[in-house]
Amino acid sequence: MTIDPTSTPQWQALAAHFGDVEDLHLRQLFAADPERTVRLTAEAGDLVVDYSKNRITAETLALLFDLARATGVEAHRDAMFAGVHINSTEDRAVLHVALRMPEDETLIVDGQNVVADAHAVLRRMGDLSDRIRDGRWVGATGERIRAVINIGIGGSDLGPDMATEALAGYATPDLISRFVSNVDPVDLYAATHDLDPATTLFVISSKTFTTLETLTNAAGAREWLLNGLADAAGDSGSVDPDAVAKHFIAVSTNTKAVAEFGIDTANMLEFWDWVGGRYSYDSAIGFSLMVAIGKDAFAEMLAGFHAIDEHFRTAPVDQNVPVLLGLINVWYNNFFGAQTHAVLPYSHRLARFPAYLQQLTMESNGKSVRLDGSAVVGQTGEIFWGAPGTNGQHAFYQLIHQGTKLIPADFIAFAEATHDNGTQQDLLMANCLAQTKALAFGKTAEEIAAEGTPPALVPHKVMPGNRPSTTIVAPKLTPRILGELVALYEHTVFVEGAIWGIDSFDQWGVELGKVMAKELAPVLSADEVPDLSGQDASTAALVRLYRSLRGRPV
Repeated sequence: MTIDPTSTPQWQALAAHFGDVEDLHLRQLFAADPERTVRLTAEAGDLVVDYSKNRITAETLALLFDLARATGVEAHRDAMFAGVHINSTEDRAVLHVALRMPEDETLIVDGQNVVADAHAVLRRMGDLSDRIRDGRWVGATGERIRAVINIGIGGSDLGPDMATEALAGYATPDLISRFVSNVDPVDLYAATHDLDPATTLFVISSKTFTTLETLTNAAGAREWLLNGLADAAGDSGSVDPDAVAKHFIAVSTNTKAVAEFGIDTANMLEFWDWVGGRYSYDSAIGFSLMVAIGKDAFAEMLAGFHAIDEHFRTAPVDQNVPVLLGLINVWYNNFFGAQTHAVLPYSHRLARFPAYLQQLTMESNGKSVRLDGSAVVGQTGEIFWGAPGTNGQHAFYQLIHQGTKLIPADFIAFAEATHDNGTQQDLLMANCLAQTKALAFGKTAEEIAAEGTPPALVPHKVMPGNRPSTTIVAPKLTPRILGELVALYEHTVFVEGAIWGIDSFDQWGVELGKVMAKELAPVLSADEVPDLSGQDASTAALVRLYRSLRGRPV
């Protein structure tokens, strides 16, 4: 039975408590409790999480933990790890956690040991990636591969792209890694225009091998390959008939479509319907990442995922970091009315991390209907956004500091840079810590006036403070730490969805747009004037405008 969290006594208790604490300032909370930071710092794996700069008290936390218990967060978590079909609208298990379980573990789901299946694919990935990395895999002209281009979209792009950039310091220097996702032809051109087709390998990632954007780009890549090989062959024009098979790998479940495309199905890597796209880059979807960093580093990353999985699975609610962070997010979203959440990594390598989290969080929890089909009461998913520090400080931090909107923020920091050069990492960390301090405590009019500031300028320089943040600190951005960070956010999202009573693992809102795009594509490209009687007035007008600009009859 789906529980409406807003109807529970625990929610009502939180609402009453919110009225008592909403005006408390972080200055007051710290002054009243010298041990606050000690009490409100937790560890999960190698991550140290300081959540003391959040607008919470001990009573707030106790009430939030009561809400988690009342809404069945623990039972929902246990069901996921047991392989229950908690994705009820698609009747599927949700088992991204099985992708990173050790090989000696067993998890039987629908009669199948999914851990054994995952490791069988990992071994095949390792063999293929080794052959590419050491030069045994050669293309149609006998040359080794020098560039690997991943073609996918959504979860088949954002995860491996983010992780490849994050772990660039661990990548082999003699292989280029690029990613194509947008059906805009410029994306494919930008990825291929300066490469040699004879030394380029494409990884096509599509579960069904029917995704419109991915298959369009894959066809474009095949044409680029064959034309390039033909041009290089000159007058002979002789191109290896197996060229496509030698330059393409598929990550899919559709053997027939893969073969029809020209890819050798021996070079097809499998994944399963119990892996959602946004949770999949630690599966075969991450093959291009494995090629870049090697199977050992990939295994280290999986171990990091698993460490947080085990913490989430076993830690009591009141000591469970993903539960804690999910509850704090619910506190801001549903009681303070915060609409957005900033993620601010102080690591240039994590430039794509906020974009990755946008899909993870907003596709998962962007729902307005509960599991039983009833409408949710109140707000669900937050809008996630962000950019690396210190760049963001000179762009949008102004709004967080002095604007009228409450924006909880996560600061992610590392003791050691992936490429350190003396004191520069110290300066980066000084900026990170200064921002969280300024956001929390601000600067009063009296403090500013005491510095001799002209009275007319004082109001403009007041920093109100009381802007909440959480700081996540790790030793260094390694493959293991990246796995821990991603798993931390995965389970935080899970907790929020469990409390709201929604299905965090379907994405029907994405599907409608795909169907409509397939219907509109022939209308835009038809040689004759198309029948637009079934279109709304705005869409029909835009179709005519586009066709006119393309020189097609309207």
